[in-house]
Amino acid sequence: MPVPAVATRAHAKRVPQSVAEERSERQTVTAQQLAIYRGHLPGLRRRLSRIADPRNPKKTKHRMAVVMAMGLLSFVFQKASRRQANQELTRPMFVANLRLFFPDIEELPHHDTLNRLLSRIEVQEIESAHLEFVRRMIRNKKFGRYLVDQQYPIAIDGTQKLVRGELLSAEWQQRTIGKGDATEPQYYVGVVEANLAFRNGMTMPLMSEILEYAAGDPARSKQDCETKAFHRLAERLKRAFPRLRILVLLDGLYPNGPVLETCRKNRWQFMIVLPDKSLPSVWEDYHGLRQLERGNEHRRVWGRRRQQFHWINHIEYRYGDHERKRQSVHLVVCDEAWEEIEKGSTSVVTRTARHVWLSSEPLNRANVHERCNLGARHRWAIESSFLVEKRHGYHYEHCFSYDWQAMKGYHYLMRLAHALNVLALYSSALVRKVRELGVSGLLRFVYETLTGPWLDGAQVQALLDRPFQLRLV
Repeated sequence: MPVPAVATRAHAKRVPQSVAEERSERQTVTAQQLAIYRGHLPGLRRRLSRIADPRNPKKTKHRMAVVMAMGLLSFVFQKASRRQANQELTRPMFVANLRLFFPDIEELPHHDTLNRLLSRIEVQEIESAHLEFVRRMIRNKKFGRYLVDQQYPIAIDGTQKLVRGELLSAEWQQRTIGKGDATEPQYYVGVVEANLAFRNGMTMPLMSEILEYAAGDPARSKQDCETKAFHRLAERLKRAFPRLRILVLLDGLYPNGPVLETCRKNRWQFMIVLPDKSLPSVWEDYHGLRQLERGNEHRRVWGRRRQQFHWINHIEYRYGDHERKRQSVHLVVCDEAWEEIEKGSTSVVTRTARHVWLSSEPLNRANVHERCNLGARHRWAIESSFLVEKRHGYHYEHCFSYDWQAMKGYHYLMRLAHALNVLALYSSALVRKVRELGVSGLLRFVYETLTGPWLDGAQVQALLDRPFQLRLV
Protein backbone atom coordinates (compact mmCIF):
# COMPACT_ATOMS: atom_id res chain seq x y z
CA MET A 1 0.00 0.00 0.00
CA PRO A 2 1.48 3.38 -0.92
CA VAL A 3 2.92 5.47 1.88
CA PRO A 4 2.86 9.29 1.87
CA ALA A 5 6.21 10.81 1.09
CA VAL A 6 6.21 12.71 4.38
CA ALA A 7 5.18 9.87 6.69
CA THR A 8 8.26 9.23 8.82
CA ARG A 9 11.49 10.95 9.65
CA ALA A 10 14.85 9.95 8.18
CA HIS A 11 17.49 8.06 10.19
CA ALA A 12 20.30 10.36 9.06
CA LYS A 13 21.78 12.69 11.66
CA ARG A 14 22.12 16.33 10.71
CA VAL A 15 23.22 18.89 13.29
CA PRO A 16 23.94 22.59 12.64
CA GLN A 17 27.64 23.37 12.99
CA SER A 18 27.20 26.72 14.72
CA VAL A 19 24.68 28.86 16.57
CA ALA A 20 24.46 31.16 13.54
CA GLU A 21 23.62 28.21 11.27
CA GLU A 22 20.97 26.95 13.69
CA ARG A 23 19.49 30.46 14.00
CA SER A 24 19.28 30.80 10.21
CA GLU A 25 17.70 27.36 9.84
CA ARG A 26 15.13 28.02 12.56
CA GLN A 27 14.18 31.38 11.09
CA THR A 28 13.81 29.97 7.58
CA VAL A 29 11.77 26.91 8.54
CA THR A 30 9.53 28.83 10.95
CA ALA A 31 8.92 31.57 8.36
CA GLN A 32 8.06 28.95 5.71
CA GLN A 33 5.55 27.21 7.95
CA LEU A 34 3.93 30.32 9.36
CA ALA A 35 3.77 31.86 5.87
CA ILE A 36 1.29 29.09 5.04
CA TYR A 37 -0.79 29.98 8.09
CA ARG A 38 -0.50 33.68 7.18
CA GLY A 39 -1.90 32.90 3.75
CA HIS A 40 -5.07 31.36 5.18
CA LEU A 41 -5.60 32.76 8.68
CA PRO A 42 -6.74 36.24 7.57
CA GLY A 43 -9.62 34.73 5.57
CA LEU A 44 -10.42 32.29 8.36
CA ARG A 45 -10.33 35.01 10.99
CA ARG A 46 -12.57 37.27 8.92
CA ARG A 47 -15.04 34.43 8.58
CA LEU A 48 -14.86 33.56 12.29
CA SER A 49 -15.24 37.22 13.27
CA ARG A 50 -18.68 37.18 11.58
CA ILE A 51 -20.00 34.74 14.19
CA ALA A 52 -22.61 36.50 16.32
CA ASP A 53 -20.87 37.56 19.56
CA PRO A 54 -23.16 37.27 22.63
CA ARG A 55 -20.78 39.18 24.90
CA ASN A 56 -21.32 42.72 26.17
CA PRO A 57 -19.21 44.94 23.84
CA LYS A 58 -18.39 47.30 26.72
CA LYS A 59 -16.87 44.46 28.72
CA THR A 60 -15.17 42.60 25.86
CA LYS A 61 -11.37 42.67 25.98
CA HIS A 62 -10.53 40.26 23.15
CA ARG A 63 -12.10 40.29 19.70
CA MET A 64 -13.84 37.15 18.45
CA ALA A 65 -11.09 36.47 15.89
CA VAL A 66 -8.34 36.65 18.54
CA VAL A 67 -10.18 34.28 20.89
CA MET A 68 -10.65 31.79 18.04
CA ALA A 69 -6.97 32.19 17.10
CA MET A 70 -6.08 31.04 20.63
CA GLY A 71 -8.08 27.86 20.07
CA LEU A 72 -6.54 27.23 16.67
CA LEU A 73 -2.98 27.78 17.91
CA SER A 74 -3.60 25.39 20.81
CA PHE A 75 -4.30 22.59 18.33
CA VAL A 76 -1.79 23.70 15.68
CA PHE A 77 0.95 23.32 18.29
CA GLN A 78 -0.74 20.24 19.77
CA LYS A 79 -1.35 21.29 23.37
CA ALA A 80 -2.83 18.50 25.45
CA SER A 81 -5.24 20.55 27.56
CA ARG A 82 -6.58 24.02 28.26
CA ARG A 83 -4.21 24.30 31.22
CA GLN A 84 -1.15 23.48 29.12
CA ALA A 85 -2.22 25.95 26.42
CA ASN A 86 -2.65 28.67 29.05
CA GLN A 87 0.79 28.01 30.51
CA GLU A 88 2.73 27.75 27.25
CA LEU A 89 1.01 29.95 24.66
CA THR A 90 0.74 33.08 26.80
CA ARG A 91 4.46 33.39 27.66
CA PRO A 92 5.91 36.79 26.69
CA MET A 93 8.57 35.38 24.34
CA PHE A 94 6.06 33.23 22.43
CA VAL A 95 3.61 36.13 22.04
CA ALA A 96 6.40 38.53 20.99
CA ASN A 97 7.65 36.10 18.33
CA LEU A 98 4.11 35.35 17.17
CA ARG A 99 3.53 39.08 16.61
CA LEU A 100 6.41 39.11 14.10
CA PHE A 101 4.11 37.05 11.87
CA PHE A 102 0.71 38.31 13.06
CA PRO A 103 1.18 41.94 14.23
CA ASP A 104 -2.50 42.42 15.11
CA ILE A 105 -2.35 39.77 17.85
CA GLU A 106 -1.33 41.88 20.83
CA GLU A 107 -2.23 39.39 23.52
CA LEU A 108 -3.72 35.89 23.66
CA PRO A 109 -6.71 35.36 25.98
CA HIS A 110 -7.12 32.82 28.76
CA HIS A 111 -8.57 29.51 27.61
CA ASP A 112 -11.49 29.93 30.01
CA THR A 113 -12.52 32.90 27.87
CA LEU A 114 -12.59 30.63 24.82
CA ASN A 115 -14.52 27.94 26.72
CA ARG A 116 -17.18 30.41 27.86
CA LEU A 117 -17.50 31.85 24.36
CA LEU A 118 -17.81 28.44 22.70
CA SER A 119 -20.59 27.49 25.12
CA ARG A 120 -22.67 30.49 23.96
CA ILE A 121 -22.09 30.82 20.20
CA GLU A 122 -23.29 28.81 17.21
CA VAL A 123 -20.22 26.56 17.00
CA GLN A 124 -21.32 25.11 13.64
CA GLU A 125 -20.05 28.40 12.18
CA ILE A 126 -16.50 27.24 12.94
CA GLU A 127 -16.98 24.29 10.61
CA SER A 128 -18.54 26.64 8.05
CA ALA A 129 -15.29 28.64 8.12
CA HIS A 130 -13.42 25.36 7.63
CA LEU A 131 -15.53 24.50 4.57
CA GLU A 132 -15.04 27.98 3.13
CA PHE A 133 -11.28 27.52 3.52
CA VAL A 134 -11.44 24.21 1.61
CA ARG A 135 -13.63 25.72 -1.12
CA ARG A 136 -11.01 28.44 -1.59
CA MET A 137 -8.32 25.77 -2.04
CA ILE A 138 -10.51 23.94 -4.58
CA ARG A 139 -11.22 27.14 -6.53
CA ASN A 140 -7.47 27.78 -6.67
CA LYS A 141 -6.99 24.26 -8.09
CA LYS A 142 -4.50 23.25 -5.38
CA PHE A 143 -5.68 19.61 -5.44
CA GLY A 144 -6.00 19.13 -9.19
CA ARG A 145 -3.04 16.73 -9.47
CA TYR A 146 -4.35 14.39 -6.78
CA LEU A 147 -7.88 13.64 -7.96
CA VAL A 148 -9.10 10.12 -8.73
CA ASP A 149 -10.82 9.64 -12.09
CA GLN A 150 -11.30 13.45 -12.11
CA GLN A 151 -13.27 13.21 -8.85
CA TYR A 152 -12.54 14.59 -5.38
CA PRO A 153 -12.16 11.47 -3.18
CA ILE A 154 -13.92 11.83 0.18
CA ALA A 155 -13.63 9.04 2.76
CA ILE A 156 -16.41 8.81 5.34
CA ASP A 157 -16.22 6.72 8.51
CA GLY A 158 -17.36 6.71 12.12
CA THR A 159 -15.24 6.71 15.26
CA GLN A 160 -15.61 7.11 19.01
CA LYS A 161 -14.58 10.46 20.46
CA LEU A 162 -15.31 10.27 24.20
CA VAL A 163 -16.34 7.63 26.74
CA ARG A 164 -17.17 8.06 30.44
CA GLY A 165 -18.74 6.12 33.27
CA GLU A 166 -21.13 8.95 34.14
CA LEU A 167 -23.55 10.99 32.05
CA LEU A 168 -22.01 14.42 31.48
CA SER A 169 -24.67 15.77 29.12
CA ALA A 170 -28.08 14.69 27.87
CA GLU A 171 -26.73 14.42 24.30
CA TRP A 172 -24.36 11.52 25.08
CA GLN A 173 -25.20 8.01 23.85
CA GLN A 174 -25.57 5.09 26.28
CA ARG A 175 -24.64 1.42 26.17
CA THR A 176 -24.30 -1.43 28.66
CA ILE A 177 -20.97 -3.12 29.32
CA GLY A 178 -20.18 -6.28 31.25
CA LYS A 179 -22.03 -9.58 31.49
CA GLY A 180 -24.62 -11.15 33.74
CA ASP A 181 -25.02 -9.37 37.07
CA ALA A 182 -21.85 -7.31 36.50
CA THR A 183 -23.31 -4.93 33.95
CA GLU A 184 -23.16 -1.17 34.17
CA PRO A 185 -24.04 1.75 31.90
CA GLN A 186 -21.40 3.51 29.85
CA TYR A 187 -21.79 6.84 28.07
CA TYR A 188 -20.01 7.85 24.89
CA VAL A 189 -19.86 10.33 22.01
CA GLY A 190 -19.48 9.08 18.44
CA VAL A 191 -18.65 11.08 15.32
CA VAL A 192 -18.96 10.36 11.61
CA GLU A 193 -16.07 12.14 9.90
CA ALA A 194 -15.52 13.07 6.25
CA ASN A 195 -11.97 13.59 4.99
CA LEU A 196 -10.53 14.39 1.61
CA ALA A 197 -8.32 11.37 0.83
CA PHE A 198 -6.11 12.11 -2.17
CA ARG A 199 -4.11 9.67 -4.27
CA ASN A 200 -0.76 11.02 -2.99
CA GLY A 201 -1.62 10.05 0.59
CA MET A 202 -2.62 13.53 1.74
CA THR A 203 -5.68 13.34 3.99
CA MET A 204 -7.43 16.55 5.01
CA PRO A 205 -10.26 16.85 7.58
CA LEU A 206 -13.42 18.18 5.97
CA MET A 207 -16.66 17.71 7.93
CA SER A 208 -17.96 16.14 11.16
CA GLU A 209 -21.38 14.85 12.13
CA ILE A 210 -21.53 14.33 15.90
CA LEU A 211 -24.01 11.71 17.09
CA GLU A 212 -26.62 12.95 19.60
CA TYR A 213 -29.09 10.95 21.71
CA ALA A 214 -32.05 13.08 20.59
CA ALA A 215 -31.29 12.38 16.91
CA GLY A 216 -32.35 8.77 17.45
CA ASP A 217 -35.83 7.59 18.49
CA PRO A 218 -35.88 7.62 22.32
CA ALA A 219 -39.57 6.62 22.39
CA ARG A 220 -38.63 3.30 20.75
CA SER A 221 -35.35 3.00 22.70
CA LYS A 222 -33.35 3.59 19.51
CA GLN A 223 -30.33 5.81 19.72
CA ASP A 224 -28.54 7.74 17.02
CA CYS A 225 -26.18 5.61 14.93
CA GLU A 226 -23.49 5.85 12.28
CA THR A 227 -25.79 5.12 9.34
CA LYS A 228 -28.30 7.81 10.38
CA ALA A 229 -25.45 10.27 10.87
CA PHE A 230 -24.11 9.39 7.40
CA HIS A 231 -27.32 10.55 5.74
CA ARG A 232 -27.31 13.82 7.73
CA LEU A 233 -23.68 14.39 6.81
CA ALA A 234 -24.37 13.59 3.14
CA GLU A 235 -27.14 16.19 3.06
CA ARG A 236 -24.85 18.83 4.56
CA LEU A 237 -21.97 17.86 2.27
CA LYS A 238 -24.17 18.27 -0.79
CA ARG A 239 -25.31 21.71 0.39
CA ALA A 240 -21.71 22.78 1.02
CA PHE A 241 -20.39 21.49 -2.35
CA PRO A 242 -23.44 21.29 -4.65
CA ARG A 243 -21.49 21.00 -7.92
CA LEU A 244 -18.28 19.33 -6.78
CA ARG A 245 -17.41 16.03 -8.49
CA ILE A 246 -17.15 13.64 -5.54
CA LEU A 247 -16.01 10.02 -5.23
CA VAL A 248 -17.24 8.67 -1.89
CA LEU A 249 -15.05 6.00 -0.25
CA LEU A 250 -16.90 3.86 2.31
CA ASP A 251 -16.23 0.75 4.40
CA GLY A 252 -18.21 -2.47 4.74
CA LEU A 253 -20.96 -0.91 6.90
CA TYR A 254 -22.40 1.01 3.96
CA PRO A 255 -23.26 -1.32 1.04
CA ASN A 256 -27.05 -1.04 1.24
CA GLY A 257 -29.86 0.39 -0.84
CA PRO A 258 -30.45 3.69 1.01
CA VAL A 259 -26.74 4.61 0.89
CA LEU A 260 -26.50 3.80 -2.84
CA GLU A 261 -29.69 5.79 -3.39
CA THR A 262 -28.29 8.80 -1.53
CA CYS A 263 -25.06 8.76 -3.54
CA ARG A 264 -26.93 8.49 -6.85
CA LYS A 265 -29.38 11.24 -5.86
CA ASN A 266 -26.43 13.52 -5.07
CA ARG A 267 -24.69 12.51 -8.33
CA TRP A 268 -21.70 11.20 -6.42
CA GLN A 269 -19.57 8.33 -7.59
CA PHE A 270 -18.68 5.71 -4.97
CA MET A 271 -16.34 2.86 -4.15
CA ILE A 272 -17.68 0.81 -1.22
CA VAL A 273 -16.08 -2.17 0.49
CA LEU A 274 -18.29 -5.26 0.04
CA PRO A 275 -17.94 -7.93 2.79
CA ASP A 276 -18.49 -11.58 1.87
CA LYS A 277 -21.85 -11.83 3.67
CA SER A 278 -23.31 -8.53 2.44
CA LEU A 279 -25.76 -8.30 -0.50
CA PRO A 280 -26.00 -12.08 -1.15
CA SER A 281 -27.99 -11.56 -4.35
CA VAL A 282 -25.17 -9.44 -5.80
CA TRP A 283 -22.63 -12.10 -4.90
CA GLU A 284 -24.82 -14.79 -6.47
CA ASP A 285 -24.99 -12.84 -9.74
CA TYR A 286 -21.25 -12.22 -9.65
CA HIS A 287 -20.36 -15.90 -9.30
CA GLY A 288 -22.83 -16.90 -11.98
CA LEU A 289 -21.75 -14.26 -14.53
CA ARG A 290 -18.05 -14.83 -13.91
CA GLN A 291 -18.34 -18.20 -15.61
CA LEU A 292 -19.75 -16.47 -18.70
CA GLU A 293 -17.77 -13.20 -18.92
CA ARG A 294 -14.15 -14.27 -19.30
CA GLY A 295 -12.64 -11.05 -20.61
CA ASN A 296 -13.13 -8.81 -17.57
CA GLU A 297 -9.66 -9.37 -16.11
CA HIS A 298 -6.53 -7.32 -15.61
CA ARG A 299 -3.14 -8.29 -14.17
CA ARG A 300 -0.51 -5.84 -12.97
CA VAL A 301 2.31 -5.40 -10.48
CA TRP A 302 1.80 -2.53 -8.05
CA GLY A 303 4.75 -1.91 -5.79
CA ARG A 304 5.74 -5.36 -4.53
CA ARG A 305 2.27 -6.81 -5.04
CA ARG A 306 1.15 -9.00 -7.91
CA GLN A 307 -2.50 -8.18 -8.54
CA GLN A 308 -5.27 -9.84 -10.49
CA PHE A 309 -8.52 -7.89 -10.96
CA HIS A 310 -11.79 -9.39 -12.07
CA TRP A 311 -15.04 -7.49 -12.40
CA ILE A 312 -18.67 -7.87 -13.42
CA ASN A 313 -20.51 -4.77 -14.56
CA HIS A 314 -24.25 -3.96 -14.46
CA ILE A 315 -25.39 -6.25 -11.65
CA GLU A 316 -28.97 -5.43 -10.64
CA TYR A 317 -29.39 -5.07 -6.89
CA ARG A 318 -32.98 -5.11 -5.58
CA TYR A 319 -34.05 -3.86 -2.16
CA GLY A 320 -36.91 -2.29 -0.22
CA ASP A 321 -40.46 -3.58 0.24
CA HIS A 322 -40.99 -6.57 -2.04
CA GLU A 323 -37.66 -5.62 -3.71
CA ARG A 324 -39.34 -2.87 -5.69
CA LYS A 325 -36.29 -0.60 -5.69
CA ARG A 326 -33.33 -1.33 -7.96
CA GLN A 327 -29.76 -0.12 -8.32
CA SER A 328 -27.24 -1.09 -10.99
CA VAL A 329 -23.84 -1.77 -9.40
CA HIS A 330 -20.46 -2.97 -10.62
CA LEU A 331 -18.43 -5.40 -8.52
CA VAL A 332 -14.64 -5.71 -8.67
CA VAL A 333 -12.44 -8.27 -6.88
CA CYS A 334 -8.69 -7.79 -6.42
CA ASP A 335 -6.58 -10.85 -5.46
CA GLU A 336 -2.99 -10.05 -4.67
CA ALA A 337 0.16 -11.79 -3.45
CA TRP A 338 3.54 -10.59 -2.20
CA GLU A 339 6.62 -11.90 -0.43
CA GLU A 340 7.93 -10.79 2.95
CA ILE A 341 10.26 -11.97 5.68
CA GLU A 342 8.38 -13.96 8.29
CA LYS A 343 8.43 -12.36 11.70
CA GLY A 344 10.94 -14.00 14.02
CA SER A 345 12.84 -15.83 11.25
CA THR A 346 14.71 -15.31 7.99
CA SER A 347 12.25 -17.30 5.89
CA VAL A 348 10.57 -15.67 2.91
CA VAL A 349 6.83 -16.35 2.91
CA THR A 350 4.10 -15.49 0.41
CA ARG A 351 1.17 -13.47 1.71
CA THR A 352 -2.16 -13.12 -0.04
CA ALA A 353 -5.13 -10.78 0.32
CA ARG A 354 -8.46 -10.15 -1.34
CA HIS A 355 -10.25 -6.81 -1.65
CA VAL A 356 -13.79 -6.35 -2.98
CA TRP A 357 -15.58 -3.12 -3.86
CA LEU A 358 -18.87 -1.96 -5.29
CA SER A 359 -18.32 0.73 -7.91
CA SER A 360 -20.81 3.29 -9.17
CA GLU A 361 -19.12 3.26 -12.60
CA PRO A 362 -18.45 0.33 -14.93
CA LEU A 363 -14.94 -1.08 -14.64
CA ASN A 364 -12.51 -1.68 -17.48
CA ARG A 365 -8.76 -2.15 -17.98
CA ALA A 366 -8.25 1.60 -18.36
CA ASN A 367 -9.79 2.65 -15.03
CA VAL A 368 -9.59 -0.34 -12.68
CA HIS A 369 -6.14 0.58 -11.30
CA GLU A 370 -7.03 4.20 -10.66
CA ARG A 371 -10.42 3.53 -9.08
CA CYS A 372 -9.23 0.64 -6.92
CA ASN A 373 -5.57 1.23 -6.03
CA LEU A 374 -5.49 5.02 -6.11
CA GLY A 375 -9.06 5.59 -4.96
CA ALA A 376 -10.79 2.83 -3.01
CA ARG A 377 -7.69 1.66 -1.14
CA HIS A 378 -7.10 5.17 0.15
CA ARG A 379 -10.18 4.76 2.33
CA TRP A 380 -7.63 3.53 4.89
CA ALA A 381 -6.32 7.11 5.03
CA ILE A 382 -9.23 8.28 7.18
CA GLU A 383 -8.43 5.58 9.74
CA SER A 384 -4.80 6.73 9.70
CA SER A 385 -6.11 10.27 10.23
CA PHE A 386 -8.08 9.07 13.28
CA LEU A 387 -4.86 7.54 14.64
CA VAL A 388 -3.02 10.84 14.12
CA GLU A 389 -5.76 12.85 15.83
CA LYS A 390 -6.05 10.43 18.75
CA ARG A 391 -2.43 9.43 19.36
CA HIS A 392 -0.10 11.85 17.58
CA GLY A 393 -0.77 15.19 19.15
CA TYR A 394 -4.33 16.42 18.48
CA HIS A 395 -5.88 14.79 21.57
CA TYR A 396 -9.12 13.83 19.79
CA GLU A 397 -10.31 11.85 22.83
CA HIS A 398 -9.61 14.57 25.40
CA CYS A 399 -12.74 16.32 26.67
CA PHE A 400 -11.67 19.97 26.52
CA SER A 401 -15.03 21.02 27.97
CA TYR A 402 -17.94 19.29 29.69
CA ASP A 403 -20.35 21.74 28.09
CA TRP A 404 -21.83 20.09 24.98
CA GLN A 405 -21.65 23.16 22.75
CA ALA A 406 -18.12 24.04 23.83
CA MET A 407 -17.00 20.43 23.38
CA LYS A 408 -18.23 20.53 19.78
CA GLY A 409 -16.53 23.88 19.26
CA TYR A 410 -13.19 22.50 20.43
CA HIS A 411 -13.69 19.54 18.08
CA TYR A 412 -14.24 21.82 15.07
CA LEU A 413 -11.20 23.94 16.01
CA MET A 414 -9.09 20.79 16.30
CA ARG A 415 -10.15 19.55 12.86
CA LEU A 416 -9.50 22.98 11.30
CA ALA A 417 -6.03 23.16 12.90
CA HIS A 418 -5.27 19.66 11.61
CA ALA A 419 -6.25 20.75 8.08
CA LEU A 420 -3.92 23.75 8.30
CA ASN A 421 -1.07 21.53 9.48
CA VAL A 422 -1.70 19.08 6.62
CA LEU A 423 -1.15 21.90 4.12
CA ALA A 424 2.08 22.91 5.84
CA LEU A 425 3.42 19.38 6.12
CA TYR A 426 2.71 18.60 2.45
CA SER A 427 4.23 21.88 1.28
CA SER A 428 7.16 21.47 -1.11
CA ALA A 429 9.01 24.16 0.87
CA LEU A 430 9.02 22.00 4.00
CA VAL A 431 9.23 18.48 2.62
CA ARG A 432 12.97 18.12 3.29
CA LYS A 433 12.56 19.19 6.92
CA VAL A 434 9.57 16.90 7.40
CA ARG A 435 11.60 13.95 6.15
CA GLU A 436 14.42 14.89 8.48
CA LEU A 437 12.40 15.52 11.66
CA GLY A 438 9.09 13.77 11.05
CA VAL A 439 5.68 15.39 11.38
CA SER A 440 5.62 15.83 15.18
CA GLY A 441 9.30 16.77 15.15
CA LEU A 442 8.74 19.64 12.74
CA LEU A 443 5.82 21.04 14.73
CA ARG A 444 7.90 20.82 17.90
CA PHE A 445 10.87 22.46 16.11
CA VAL A 446 8.73 25.46 15.04
CA TYR A 447 7.11 25.77 18.48
CA GLU A 448 10.49 25.68 20.24
CA THR A 449 11.74 28.37 17.89
CA LEU A 450 8.81 30.61 18.79
CA THR A 451 9.46 30.14 22.51
CA GLY A 452 13.15 31.11 22.35
CA PRO A 453 15.25 34.15 21.35
CA TRP A 454 16.00 32.77 17.90
CA LEU A 455 14.14 35.18 15.66
CA ASP A 456 15.33 38.52 14.34
CA GLY A 457 12.46 40.81 13.36
CA ALA A 458 14.19 42.36 10.33
CA GLN A 459 15.30 39.00 8.95
CA VAL A 460 11.90 37.44 9.52
CA GLN A 461 10.24 40.33 7.69
CA ALA A 462 12.69 39.93 4.80
CA LEU A 463 11.76 36.25 4.55
CA LEU A 464 8.04 37.04 4.66
CA ASP A 465 8.40 39.75 2.00
CA ARG A 466 9.53 37.18 -0.55
CA PRO A 467 6.82 36.03 -2.98
CA PHE A 468 5.15 32.89 -1.59
CA GLN A 469 3.01 30.36 -3.39
CA LEU A 470 1.81 27.14 -1.80
CA ARG A 471 2.92 24.08 -3.78
CA LEU A 472 1.97 20.64 -2.55
CA VAL A 473 4.06 17.49 -2.98
